[in-house]
Amino acid sequence: MDESAIGEICDKHVGDRGGLISILEDIQAKYGYLPAEALRTLAEKTGHSLVDIYGVATFYKSFSFKRRGEHLISVCLGTACHVRLAPIILEEFERQLGIKAGETTPDKKFSLETVNCLGACALGPIVVVDGHYFSNVNTRRVSSILKKTRAGLDKIEIKGDQRIFPIEVSCSRCNRSLMNPGHLIDGYPSVRVTVSFNQKHGWLALSSLYGSHNVSSEYEIPDDIVVNFFCPHCHAELIGASKCAECGAPMVPMIVRGGGVVQICSRYGCKGHMLDLIGKYKGLCLNCANRETCTFPIPEGGVWQCDEYC
Repeated sequence: MDESAIGEICDKHVGDRGGLISILEDIQAKYGYLPAEALRTLAEKTGHSLVDIYGVATFYKSFSFKRRGEHLISVCLGTACHVRLAPIILEEFERQLGIKAGETTPDKKFSLETVNCLGACALGPIVVVDGHYFSNVNTRRVSSILKKTRAGLDKIEIKGDQRIFPIEVSCSRCNRSLMNPGHLIDGYPSVRVTVSFNQKHGWLALSSLYGSHNVSSEYEIPDDIVVNFFCPHCHAELIGASKCAECGAPMVPMIVRGGGVVQICSRYGCKGHMLDLIGKYKGLCLNCANRETCTFPIPEGGVWQCDEYC
């Protein structure tokens, strides 16, 4: 174990709000898990007790004390997903991967785990693969999810990809529009907010295309830092009660025009997000927006994903 590397990670996050979580994230990113020796070094470097460090590391499901596979599959077994046959979906993943929950495939490609709740109960059963949400999953979609994961879930082309579609959002506090037609990203009006980090305060523009992670900002923002989001109109901090399922950082809620809420992770560089649509979007395929030809049945929750693209 390289103690100097752990020291550099600790120095990188001195003074950060939520610094311990950021340090643990960086250690896991470097080694693929949280080695016991690294945590002892972390305690020595920061003055945190091992009890506190293990308390944080065991609280968030994103951390692991044993090496995980290249792809992490999380099957939600919360009450809403459980009654919609999530245990049977878990059994199908176990069958196709040849492992049990909590294990990693011999080729180190897949790790399978269960979680108690992902905060998107209306879309259950939910499966998350490498931060990508799959809603209304059934057993016949398991093979498709594994196939897409092997091909690369992050391979997204903005043009022509029907899983990406524009949304208009407003402040969750004052309800004023956050759209900025004078600043285009991906060819659409951007979402403008005010942010603060490391004693800096400036603007941040987000793509309004759901599924795109393109941004521009007044200042360069370091990866992995938790950013504070504010409405540029009422100046209220945009922070919700939910935590990111990937990294544990607070989620930033915004109201979707026509009904619904979109939440993005406040940690810069994290791709965690959730979309819960109602109203005019009822019946819209969450992942492909294939309004014309998709025939996948609409569930009671009103938001669904079809098999053609998802």
